[in-house]
Amino acid sequence: MKKLMLAAAALAMGLGTAQAADEVTLQLKWVTQGQFAGYYVAKDKGFYEEEGLDVTIKPGGPDIAPPQVIAGGGADVIVDWMPSALASREKGVPLVNIAQPFKKSGMMLTCLKETGIEKPEDLRGNTLGVWFFGNEYPFLSWMAHLGIPTDGSEEGVTVLKQGFNVDPLLQKQAACISTMTYNEYWQVIDAGIPEEDLIVFKYEDQGVATLEDGLYVLEGNLDYPEFVDKMARFVKASMKGWEYTREHPEEAAEIVLENDATGAQTEKHQIRMVGEINKLTEGSDGTLDPADYQRTVDTLLAGGSDPVITAEPEGAWTHAVTDRIK
Repeated sequence: MKKLMLAAAALAMGLGTAQAADEVTLQLKWVTQGQFAGYYVAKDKGFYEEEGLDVTIKPGGPDIAPPQVIAGGGADVIVDWMPSALASREKGVPLVNIAQPFKKSGMMLTCLKETGIEKPEDLRGNTLGVWFFGNEYPFLSWMAHLGIPTDGSEEGVTVLKQGFNVDPLLQKQAACISTMTYNEYWQVIDAGIPEEDLIVFKYEDQGVATLEDGLYVLEGNLDYPEFVDKMARFVKASMKGWEYTREHPEEAAEIVLENDATGAQTEKHQIRMVGEINKLTEGSDGTLDPADYQRTVDTLLAGGSDPVITAEPEGAWTHAVTDRIK
């Protein structure tokens, strides 16, 4: 009996010294899809667990603004586009970029050739579908660079507030719509409009591409070494997830589908999306390139009479997290 009691005590002590995994809540910018495959892969393959993390991934949606979620305490880290994050920072939400998994922009304006649009200058006098909720900032900056008003005038463009679908193009309510290389563009193709009937303007090619899908935290949390360490482990595991996604795109797409509670995604679309997303993360180890950051800032500041941000941001990014990984 005494031996049993001692064994039980030893077991209890062993359980007591076992460290619980650090909890991390990640808020995504949009719904569960291949755009976020690296995070779902990292969780599914145990990469977060290997780093002592218990990660909860919260899908986004049309009514979910990641900056508001983190400001309200609903997440430790969020995925957001830099224009949205910097605009939020200027408005009082102290977001800081701690990592940049996406090296390139996937944003495009997709137009019907039948409208006669062949070059950016031809956009004048047309109706253009534009996403809002923070996604309008790159478009507005681009128009400012071109000197094209967005007031609906004859020399300008009429902005149609586009839902997160391609209906305005299919129904010919707009000459062009906002699309991503990995998502809406292929929805247009799948709807029956052949590629040869379309013309696309990639923001990357127009010289006004801004950084997308970075990881952001609240500035005050970076004052705590334990939080920085936790984020370093999170970024390390996440980038491992992105690497695995590039090496195993079809498996990554399957993992995304398994995590889609809505059942709205299709295997064909997700495999294709992951393939396109891999082109955007390729070459990134998660470390933000200051030159890419500055290009984004310069683009946003050059927004004409209504710039996205009005002053050069200070403290909007840090290498404190990614430096701990190297």
